[in-house]
Amino acid sequence: MADASVRPARAADVSEIARIQLDTWRAAYSALLPPTALDDVTPELAGAQWSAAVNEAPSPRHRVLVAQERDSVVGFLAAEPDPDDPGTTMIATMLVEPRWGRRGHGSRLLAAAVDLAREEGTSRLTAWVFERDQASIGFYESAGWSRDGWTRTLDAADTPVREVRLHTSLLEEAA
Repeated sequence: MADASVRPARAADVSEIARIQLDTWRAAYSALLPPTALDDVTPELAGAQWSAAVNEAPSPRHRVLVAQERDSVVGFLAAEPDPDDPGTTMIATMLVEPRWGRRGHGSRLLAAAVDLAREEGTSRLTAWVFERDQASIGFYESAGWSRDGWTRTLDAADTPVREVRLHTSLLEEAA
């Protein structure tokens, strides 16, 4: 069995988080996003944004978690409170580097986010996912999440890209 875990991100993880984001986006989203949208996210820009997220989180509910296999960071998840609903935590992004896929890292990241959200009294989790990203939608649905009917369209380098919102309740079901 592999030595795999999830922990809060540290400053030393920022460059790996940025690299994983860029590599994974280019591998997984090249058919979903225009090339210019992918090219606009440079290593420097990604590094600066992840440094701020890890080192200067605006609240204790803004979190970045990393998945590790042995000593390697292989994926990450960023979560934040929903500004319109204090009882909801949003998964802003969750990525596992493709070469480390299918080893349970995404499930561990999601389980850790659920545990932390429950500890802080969150009643619901949401995630926006590209409508054409069937792999990610299937992952969330296999974890018990479902679409809630909300969609939005983003402007990705002058190309509209639709996203769907998935959600799960953290409330205990009545017996």
